[in-house]
Amino acid sequence: MERRTVLKAGLVAPAAVTGSALAAAPADARPRLGGTLATGLDYPWGLDFLPGGGALVSERNSGRVLHVRPGGGATVAGVVPDVHNDGGEGGLMGVAVSPTFSRDRWVYFFLTTPSDNRIVRIRYVDGRLSGAPHPILTGIPSDSTHNGGGLWFTSYPSLFATTGDTRNSALAQNKGSLAGKVLRLKPDGTAQRGNPFGNRVYSFGHRNVEGITVDASGRLWASELGENTWDELNRILPGRNYGWPRVEGTDRAGGFRDPLVQWHPADCSPSGVTTLHGRAWVGALRGECLWSVDIDGRGLRRKTRYFHGTFGRIRNVKRAPDGSLWLTTSNGGGTDKVLRVTFG
Repeated sequence: MERRTVLKAGLVAPAAVTGSALAAAPADARPRLGGTLATGLDYPWGLDFLPGGGALVSERNSGRVLHVRPGGGATVAGVVPDVHNDGGEGGLMGVAVSPTFSRDRWVYFFLTTPSDNRIVRIRYVDGRLSGAPHPILTGIPSDSTHNGGGLWFTSYPSLFATTGDTRNSALAQNKGSLAGKVLRLKPDGTAQRGNPFGNRVYSFGHRNVEGITVDASGRLWASELGENTWDELNRILPGRNYGWPRVEGTDRAGGFRDPLVQWHPADCSPSGVTTLHGRAWVGALRGECLWSVDIDGRGLRRKTRYFHGTFGRIRNVKRAPDGSLWLTTSNGGGTDKVLRVTFG
């Protein structure tokens, strides 16, 4: 496994994190429930923060977008049209607020339509989605499962998007396909300069990547759902092959990029991921918990489980501007919540 700690210069810049947020708690601080911010949601999926600290949250099945206030409470900001869910994993998924939002008011969404997965952007004005969606990338393969759906902006700016293999594992090894990949785009959806294959593909050989994030050092991380053997937390490097379907989990000296850590699917089934205090924080669906993974220091690769069985299935985990974590549950039936986790 490679031990480089810095991505190729210029490809990824750290997401904005204030010094106070990084220093808010020691690396061994324990997470604790800091409050419930919203209730009565149905399969919330994507989450990203607006200037001022509130967040936009997508509901996978309904296509609704909710504005959740920093102090709690949610209002419906609008509905994204043409969202398709057939009872599986597709629908309205990732949300990413433009890094130049104060000028352009764009919010980006990853969604499933009846014919494809796609990324669109819609303006958010005066607390509402405004106008029709503007597609920036269409034709991403779709299916009832393995759709990926994560979005993350860096300050370059580059938009990273995660896609699944849509149950056609051969697509993951095809560098000309958009399925089973981490993609790196310009904000208009075209390929970012410097991509390793001259197209939108940044890394390949993925089964189903949902969560993606950048840490304070500019390293890119993604969580990947395995099949029957291993789930993964991967450090994403340009041009690297992560092995699916030829290998699941580590292959050591076999030539594929190994995960930093892996889990049995019953213990994890990872979705959202973020980083804070030298650790990656991973939401576990089947594992019904919040995992922390040390990504630096003497405890490198140490895994610790929190809130096991407390909230049910955890979908998303995002680092908030105030140094807390926001979590979304994925239990369905109008029972889902947005939770705030603090450290102490």
